[in-house]
Amino acid sequence: MSDDFNMSMRKFLKQVGVTSQQAIEEAMRNTKDTEGKTFEAKVVLTVDGLDVEHVVTGTIKGG
Repeated sequence: MSDDFNMSMRKFLKQVGVTSQQAIEEAMRNTKDTEGKTFEAKVVLTVDGLDVEHVVTGTIKGG
């Protein structure tokens, strides 16, 4: 793969990670009584023009 591809991929994934974390943190701040609770999370990645659907699931602990 080219350097341009790798750089654009890393930039996109960084944006996904940072903005997702910000959205989750804001939702936690705006939700009452999250202390000690767990939340099931799911991210679905699709790419227009490519036959790809990637699903990531996990658990986020309130605090």
